[in-house]
Amino acid sequence: GTSRQIPQTIIIGVRKGGTRALLEMLDIHPNIVVAATEVHFFDWDENYVKGIDWYRNLMPFSYGNQITIEKTPGYFTSPQAPERIHDMNSSIKLLLILRDPTERVISDYTQVYYNRVESHKPVQLFEDIVIKNGALNTKYKAIQRSLYDVHMEKWLKHFSLDQIHIVDGNTLIKDPLPELQKVERFLNLPSRIVSSNFYFNQTKGFYCIRSDGRERCLHESKGRPHPLVNSTVLEQLHSYFREHNAKFYKMVNHSFDWH
Repeated sequence: GTSRQIPQTIIIGVRKGGTRALLEMLDIHPNIVVAATEVHFFDWDENYVKGIDWYRNLMPFSYGNQITIEKTPGYFTSPQAPERIHDMNSSIKLLLILRDPTERVISDYTQVYYNRVESHKPVQLFEDIVIKNGALNTKYKAIQRSLYDVHMEKWLKHFSLDQIHIVDGNTLIKDPLPELQKVERFLNLPSRIVSSNFYFNQTKGFYCIRSDGRERCLHESKGRPHPLVNSTVLEQLHSYFREHNAKFYKMVNHSFDWH
């Protein structure tokens, strides 16, 4: 009695915002099934041309009462993704998880740094990438990805604000349950995720998941220590994002506890 369904909900981003944690935590819910990998259907042309049947075939099998969810963080910053998703399903519900934009930049750098170390490639200090000729390097991709107002504007051309639920990534890490209960309500799902589904792992320094008698934590690549960043550089980032954050708050009628 199961079949592969096109997702009724998509986690559209943001990269290094907590998309994997959100997906794994939602997977606890009996009415949710999740795609195992990031599909990159709507943001990569080489996948999009393969068509909707190719996309559907990458989804898990589900029952009629279950919602299929996929997550690809690259969608949020993709110029094509909003229109393409709208063409597929104009009434779809979207989940966007965000965190403090400066923290997101540092986390973005940290992931690339460790990937380069593991591949024996040369690495640069954070400050040497972020500052060029004494000024903030606003062309740096990680900074561009944190301009939430710029990207959100593209989504609001195709979707109404009540179709996009914003999850606070900073809160999800510290206290997952309230954020997940808001998602349950947004998706019109019965309340099934409870506090006993989470336990704090002292070693890792974040919450892990307990469901179906099993315990699991996010991959070891998650929660890696960030480099200590020069305070002047931090202040330059905070100051650069301030105006963008204010625009974003206005756009979504909601303020966040960001610098």
